[in-house]
This record gives sequence, structure tokens and C-alpha cells, in this order.
Amino acid sequence: MNKASRILLKSIFKDKGLVDSSIKSFEWFVDEGMQQIVDQVGTIEPTIIPPNVEELKVVLGEVRIGKPITIEAEGSERLLYPSEARIRNLTYAAPIFLTFKTYVDGKLTETVERNIGMLPIMLRSKYCLLRGLSKDELIEKGEDPYDPGGYFIINGTERVLVAVEDLAPNHFTVQSTSTGPSKYVGKIFSTFGSYRIPTTLEQLNDGIVYVSFSRANRIPFVLLLKALGMTNDQEIMESISRGYDFPELVANLYEAVEVKDSEEAMDKISKLIGINQSREVRLERTANLIDNLFLPHVGRDEKYRLMKAHNLCRLVRSFLLVSHGYLPEDDKDHYKNKRLKLAGELLADLFQSSLTTLINDVLYNFQRIVKRGKFPSFSVVVRNQLLTSRIYSAMATGNWVGGRTGISQRMMRLNYLESLSHLQRVVSPLSSSEENFAARELHGTHFGRLCPVETPEGTNIGLKKNLAIFAKISESSDEASVLSSLSNIGLKRIDG
Repeated sequence: MNKASRILLKSIFKDKGLVDSSIKSFEWFVDEGMQQIVDQVGTIEPTIIPPNVEELKVVLGEVRIGKPITIEAEGSERLLYPSEARIRNLTYAAPIFLTFKTYVDGKLTETVERNIGMLPIMLRSKYCLLRGLSKDELIEKGEDPYDPGGYFIINGTERVLVAVEDLAPNHFTVQSTSTGPSKYVGKIFSTFGSYRIPTTLEQLNDGIVYVSFSRANRIPFVLLLKALGMTNDQEIMESISRGYDFPELVANLYEAVEVKDSEEAMDKISKLIGINQSREVRLERTANLIDNLFLPHVGRDEKYRLMKAHNLCRLVRSFLLVSHGYLPEDDKDHYKNKRLKLAGELLADLFQSSLTTLINDVLYNFQRIVKRGKFPSFSVVVRNQLLTSRIYSAMATGNWVGGRTGISQRMMRLNYLESLSHLQRVVSPLSSSEENFAARELHGTHFGRLCPVETPEGTNIGLKKNLAIFAKISESSDEASVLSSLSNIGLKRIDG
């Protein structure tokens, strides 16, 4: 190795490190992810309120975290450093503070900031007390100056949140299938917040293209388009064909030729999915189903229906292009169709589930006290141990939300190289007991991203992998900035 290469390698390891992506992911979760989850909850409205109050709601405000602390037996608090947490079998964590704003009959009556639980802190992130310390100061605190961080300390044990490889959300793929009546199946996992709704397109022997999502099974796509507000047959034909000849489009349009407006289409869909109530109730329930559970990443409101219609036309067009041989089918093992969930996204899933449980518990405690004729402050009905215990339990056992296991693993410390290897681990959610030959094979798109050698022998071969040494995981882009850039080059947004 020449002198220039040696200097370059030292610079990369010093400035970036091997766990830079994991640390940035955790910092994103604390800086933005937690607030986004709180904003999705938004407002709490108890169903049981004091008799002299007409309207009561609690708005969830700013969420922030403090510095890592420990609470001694006599109740005193002081800063906690990682070396002490390891020795005393403590969890290296910081308190989470959430602001509750109580509105009674439209007037703000109380603003209180409450500790809702503890969040484990990733070592060497900007929220860690070791960040910014010199080599001598790290040695004084009992730390290895060359330790890269990127892990947590739970009950004195060093735990790693391994990256999870999954199919890309909000990305449409079309593949051939040997089972079922449809030769090709198109699928997209529409993801927004806690929603992850698989939407499927298939074409049966009658030539009709059907859409399935949530509990709406095999709805003719033209009927769904008309329910979304695209009622003109010529517009539907032009939006899908665009110079290509798809003969089955005529049969699809003829299937719903009698439907003239969106309300009539909603009524037909309600009957197809088995809603057997009055017409008004049927229309309302179907509208809620389409607005909330059909392509929720596009929007979850009535004003986004036309945008969903144009997105559905794009999906149908891609499906027909592949089924007619104009485009090759998608390879789900291609790494452009994969995404890695790092520590920040995994913690976001856990925090969202735990916060929902906490809010339900707060509502229960508040309403229980109201039944006794009292009007409690929200500062006394929050049990911070509830959220803390759920987070600690998941990170100590590795049992995550959604039934996933092995997400949190005890960090291997047999030697320094093995520790670095564990911090770069990537696991697949596929079962090791199944064959899944294609998923285990080395793919050309792994070059520069995944190590082609480092994978275990036996049933886990190809399912447990490691990042390449210089692999850098790209961060998601801000949607508003992307839309702004597209509008600057002349593209116009479709408004409902």
C-alpha cells in the first residue's frame, strides 16, 4: 500500500467511521422522528369529561430528551456515563419530555411538560456524554478511545440494533407467478406512519384488472378510478395507454360503463366488499376505507383522491407494460428494490407502538378519575414506567413490534474485528427454515454494498450479511424539497 492510500484510509476511518450511518439514523430519530410520531397522534379527546365542561381536548406539543442520567435509591438524579452503566448493570438512557396542552371549551387552561419515559442512548451519538471528549478524557472515563460506538447499553449489557433488509416501501414491482389465476402480479407496500398497506394488481382470465387492498378484495380498477373522481372514460384510456395498444382496456371500461359518477361507484364497491347497511352508511364507510387505506402514502384525505387516481393509472400502465412484454418483470432481489432499516427507523417503530399504549393508558386513568367527580391534571395521570418498560423489554430481548425477533443482539466482544463486523450486520426478515434460493444468492447489485464473503454457513447463509467496509447508506430526502425542485423545472402538481 502506498503512502497516499494509507493517508486516505486513515482519513476515511477518522472522519466517517464504520458506524456513521447508524449514528446519523439514531440522531434523525431523536431530532425529527419522535416529533413526527407525536404530531401524528396530535390531539387526545377523552370520551368521559366533567359535567360542567362541554369540550375537552389535550394537544401533544414538543417532545425532547435530556441527558443520560441515573436515579439513585434516595431519588437523587445525576449524570450517568457508559462505563458506570456497564459496571452497575444500568441502562444508559435519557428522559423523554413531552408537553401536554389542555384546552377546556376552546381555551388553553394548562401547559405542562411531563417525563413520559426513558430512551436508551446510542454511544458516540451527539446525545452521548462521550461525544467531543479527547483521547485522554475518554481514557479517564473508562472508555476505549478507538471504540466506534453505534450500540446501546441495556441493563449493563452492550446491545446492537442490527440493520433489517426489507422491500422498498411505496415502490411498485411486477413479477410473474406460477400460482393463482393471474400470470403476473403487481404489488406495492404503501407506507405512511404506522400504516403499511399491501396493494395488489392482478389480471384474471376475463381480462379485467383487479385491485386488492386492506379488506377490499379484487375491485375492478376502472370502478375504483371512478370512485376516486376520474369518471371520464377517454381520460382513463389516455392516462394508461399513452401510445401503447392494450386491447383489454376496452373490456375494463365496458365493465363499468353504466357508472357515471363517484357516488355510484362508491356504492358498487361497498356492495362488493360486503357492506350491507343503509346507502348513507355504505357510502361513508367506503369513502373512509378508500381515503385511509388505499395508497395512504399519497394522502389520507378526500382532497387527495384525484392524485390517487393518477397514481393508480400509473400502476396499471406499468402492470400492462410488463404483462404485454414491453418491459421486463422486476427483480425483487435487485438492491434498488430493497431498503435497510437502521437503528433510527427501528426505534421509531418501537416508540410509535409504545406511545400508543401510553396514550391509551393516560385516557383510561384520566376518565377513571373523572368518574369519581374530580378533574385531574394530565401531569398526574402519566405513568412514565409504562413506555420505559416496553422500550427496555424490546431492546433487552430483541422481540420487536410486528412479531420480529433478533433485532437487538448482544454485541460480540471476542475481538475488535468481530465487534466491528457485528456493528455492520444486515439481516433479512425471511425465515431461515425456508429455501429462498434467489434471496440467498449473491446478486450483482451487492457489489460495493455488501461483503460477498462474510456470511455464516448453514441455514442462515445469504440471509445474514455484512455491509462492505466503505458502504455508505444514503439518507431519505425531504419530500417538500423534492416537490419544490420538480416544480422549478416545470412540472405541475395535480390537485384534487
